[in-house]
Parts: sequence; structure tokens; C-alpha cells
Amino acid sequence: MRRINASPLAVRVGLLLTTVLFGALFLASPTLAQNESAAGTSDVVKAALVALGYYLSNSPFLAGNGGFFGLYRPLVAGFFVGVIFGDPVKGAEIGAAINVLYLGFISAGGSIPADPSVAGWIGTALALGGGLDAQAAIALGVAVGLVGTIIFFTRMSVDATFAHVADAAAERGDISGVARANWLWPQIFLFVISFIPAFLAVYFGSSVVSDGITWLNTNAPWVLRGFEIAGGLLPAIGIALNMRFIFRGTVWPYFFIGFVMAAASNGGLNIVTIGVVGIALAALHVFLIGDRADRTMQPRGA
Repeated sequence: MRRINASPLAVRVGLLLTTVLFGALFLASPTLAQNESAAGTSDVVKAALVALGYYLSNSPFLAGNGGFFGLYRPLVAGFFVGVIFGDPVKGAEIGAAINVLYLGFISAGGSIPADPSVAGWIGTALALGGGLDAQAAIALGVAVGLVGTIIFFTRMSVDATFAHVADAAAERGDISGVARANWLWPQIFLFVISFIPAFLAVYFGSSVVSDGITWLNTNAPWVLRGFEIAGGLLPAIGIALNMRFIFRGTVWPYFFIGFVMAAASNGGLNIVTIGVVGIALAALHVFLIGDRADRTMQPRGA
């Protein structure tokens, strides 16, 4: 099988978008966050950066995995949104709270129950703009994540037409046309349906959410209290879904090891320490039984 390398133009575009995103995040945002006299410009740039991050989380750029396994996750998205809004710690807290809901997230058969990416990027931005805490932001993230499925299904439906464009180009012998139909036109369409709605939602939604939270605090504080209670219960769904996958394999003892370590230390061990131990145990698991597991999965007579 002949290996097909990525188009040099696609690589350049990916590197350019990556540079623009991270350069803007770490250079422009802190300056704008401290410049109160440019509040209008700051809001536009913040909304644009959040929208750009949401687009890149769904695009094949950032070496592919950098988007889906990085910016697509609410924890990572929440951190970057926090950087954009001048409070990375708060953003990471809200993103982590939303991320718990999607621990058992899986997309099968071309369908997704919700969009973790839009929940992380737009949900965190709206929560920060409205002054919500991490628990109350979870309910908002659920609602935004469900709305985000509209963008996903629209993208999948329209992208199917580009396959016919590629077929027509192939019949003409137009290799460049095939390449454009596979990455250029779908990415232009993805940018339009992801960047524009995200920008409008963050730019206009943050002020609306902030005004709404102020009104609720004054007239109906029980609504926000309900958000907080729901936010405390909803993560159980994500944990339960994750445990379903854990207990189907051979790694379930490590779950109890981590739980006992966290409980027995009474807060003495932080999550980073437990994570390092988990990585070491995962390496041992692969080294000791990885080959054996591969052999047992092979059909007889292979």
C-alpha cells in the first residue's frame, strides 16, 4: 500500500492556524484583559479566539490528534478559555467540571449524544462571562453541548456532498480537485458553521447570561441553587459511563488502587501524584500482559 502524504499547503495552513491561535492566546489576551478602555475590542477578540479554538478542536489541523484529543476536551478547552478571559484557574475548574460529564463519551455510528467541544469552549466562556461557579456551569454546559449536535449533524450531512465532488474530479483526472474536495471545501464549510455561531454566542451571549444571572440572583435565587444541585448530580453520569468501560476489561483493579490511595491519604496525595502512579501501572500492565492479550484475541489457527 502506497503511503499518501499530506498536502504541503494543508500543512502550512495548519501550522499558520496553530501559530495564530496560541500566539494570540498567550500574547494578546492578557494585554486586552487588563485594558479596560478597550472593552469593546477586547470582547470581540475574546469571542473570536474562543470561536477559533472551537473550530480547531473539530478540524484535522494541530496534527489531527492535537484537536480531537486535546482542544476537543472540555478540560483543555476550559483552560484556554480561562486564559482568554484572564482567569485560567477558574476556566480550568469550569472545564474540569464539565469534562466529568463526558468521561464515558463515545461517538459510534456517525452519531453523538452531545458535543463536548462546544460545551467546553462556549459553555466555559458563557459561564465566565456570567460569573457562574463550576457547579452551576455544569448544567449550562449540558445545554450547550446538546445544541452543539446541530452543528455536528449539519457538517456530516453537507460533507457527504463533497465526496461526489471528489468523484467527479477523479473521473476528470484532476488530482488537485480531489485533494481540494477532501480538505479545502470541507474545512471552509466547517469554519463557517462553527466559527460564526460560536463567535455570536460568546459575543452576545456573555452579556445576556450575565444580565440573566443578575436578575435571577435578585428575583429567583432558587433557580441558581437548582443549577448547583444539578451540577453536583450530573457528574455521576459521566463517572458511571466511564466505569462501565473500565469493568469490561482487565484494568479494573487499578481503579480501586487509585480510589484507595486517594481515600487512605486523606488528601495527602494530590491528583498529579496519583496520575504518575497510574502511568507507571499502565506501563507495567502493557509490558507484562500486553502481548498475551494480543495473542488471546487472535482467531484460532492464525
